[in-house]
Amino acid sequence: MKKIIYTDKAPAPIGPYSQAVQFGDTLYTSGQIAIDPTTGHLVLGNVESETKQVMENLKAVLEAADMGFEHVVKTTIFIMDMGDFTKINAVYGSYLDEANAPARETVQVAGLPKGVTVEISMIARK
Repeated sequence: MKKIIYTDKAPAPIGPYSQAVQFGDTLYTSGQIAIDPTTGHLVLGNVESETKQVMENLKAVLEAADMGFEHVVKTTIFIMDMGDFTKINAVYGSYLDEANAPARETVQVAGLPKGVTVEISMIARK
């Protein structure tokens, strides 16, 4: 059965999509960008601060589904500049246990919403 996951601790959707959808024991998150859910403003300045906000948003969505990063089985990272990979990876890695890390792909793209430099989505399973 499909269940829509929503929390006010992550940015509200601004279109016809959900923060996450849970189907059985599997959770599919929408891509998160660096929007501070308390202010609605972008967290810009450097790629590390953007990535940290993205991961905090994903953490909130996972928690709304009674899950955590230890439940993540797959991650997709979209970045504007592959030259930022090391910086993004360092912040991303600080949220995950390397021994239990999910599968992942990282893709450089031509553009992301609102001009951000990183967007991340996840699939998790209880």
